[in-house]
Amino acid sequence: MKLKKLTSLLFCISLIFYSCTQKKVKRSTKSKNQVKKSIISKKNKKNIPKKRLDTLNNKNVVAFLTEYGKQNPETKVLFKTRLGDITIKLYKDTPLHRASFIFLTKIGYFNTTCFHRVVPNFIAQGGNSENKKTADIRNRYKHYLIPPEFKRHHKHKRGALAAAREWENNPKKLSTPFEFYFIQKRKGEHHLDFEHTVFGEVIKGMPVIDKIIAEKADTDEWPFVDINITAKVLE
Repeated sequence: MKLKKLTSLLFCISLIFYSCTQKKVKRSTKSKNQVKKSIISKKNKKNIPKKRLDTLNNKNVVAFLTEYGKQNPETKVLFKTRLGDITIKLYKDTPLHRASFIFLTKIGYFNTTCFHRVVPNFIAQGGNSENKKTADIRNRYKHYLIPPEFKRHHKHKRGALAAAREWENNPKKLSTPFEFYFIQKRKGEHHLDFEHTVFGEVIKGMPVIDKIIAEKADTDEWPFVDINITAKVLE
C-alpha cells in the first residue's frame, strides 16, 4: 500500500516537472521567434529600396519630377566649357524645373550638347547640338514638356537661367526642358518675365557668358566653333 502511494506520488511529481519543462521550452521558442522576426524587420527596413521611378514622359512628367526632386535635392550645377567654367544655382521654389535640370545633368544629356545660339547683348542659349546622342535622349523621353513655374521674384535679370519654349501652339507656356538660356544684357530682359520660367542663376562665371556671346557665329547665331558643355552636379 505504501509502495502504491509512493509510486503515485512519483508519477505526479514527474507529470508536474514535464509540464513545467514544456512551458519553459515553449516560452523559449517563442522568444527566439520574436528575436528572429525583429532582426528580419530591421534588415528589411534597412534595405528598403527607394521608390521606383518610371520612364519619364509627358503623361507622368509632374509625378516623376516631383518624386525625383525628393530623391535628388541638389541645387548647384557646374558647366565646363573651352572658354571657362560656369557655376549655376537652381531655385528650390521652381521644383519641377530644378528636378528636370538635375535629371538631365545626371543622365549626361547636357554633355552631348553645346551653346548653339549666341546673341550679343541678349542671351546665350544651350542644350542642343548636331550630335545624334542628343536626339536619341530627347526621343527616349518623348520630348516631355514642363508646366510653367512663374514667380514674381524671379526676373530675367543679368545671369538669370530660364527655360526655352515654343511660342506657337503653346497657350500654356510649357517649357522645353532640354534647352535653356542665360541672360547676358546688363539691364536684363524683363519683357520675357512670365513668358519663360526663370529657375536659376549664375553665381560664378558671368565673364564666361560674356566670352561665349562674343564668339563669332553664322547667320543662325550658331558659333562657328562649337562651345561644348560638360555638366556636373555639385551639391
